[in-house]
Amino acid sequence: MNETMEKFGYPDTMLGDYAHWAVLLRPGQITAGAMVLACKEEAERLPDVTAQAYAELPRVTGDLEAALAAVLAPDKINYILLMMVDKYVHWHVIPRYESPREAVGVSFEDTGWPRYPVLNQATDLTDEQFAALRDLLRGSWPGG
Repeated sequence: MNETMEKFGYPDTMLGDYAHWAVLLRPGQITAGAMVLACKEEAERLPDVTAQAYAELPRVTGDLEAALAAVLAPDKINYILLMMVDKYVHWHVIPRYESPREAVGVSFEDTGWPRYPVLNQATDLTDEQFAALRDLLRGSWPGG
């Protein structure tokens, strides 16, 4: 675990746990099911990520996309690597939706569709709604 993972709520927000990666439900839900795919290594640049971690990425991204498809059926998925504030390698995984999605009693709208995701907006969720969304995605995680 590293401080980037802690910032995004590890271990409480954990959806998928792998040897080199953690998939976390993003506390700010930019769109329904927004996640953080965090490298467990203390790599601050992409070239610093080990070959073993890269080799695991197809399984991790396949699992997260399968869980999203089962629960929310996104039209697209954006992976955004910013690392401006949180220094360790991580992607913001932003499911994209042409039309609103309903989950855990909340209507989510992708206000940036079909262009860039609006990163400074998030749907307000209560702690209970956030936990329910986390549990819904966890329950659809392949092998989980």
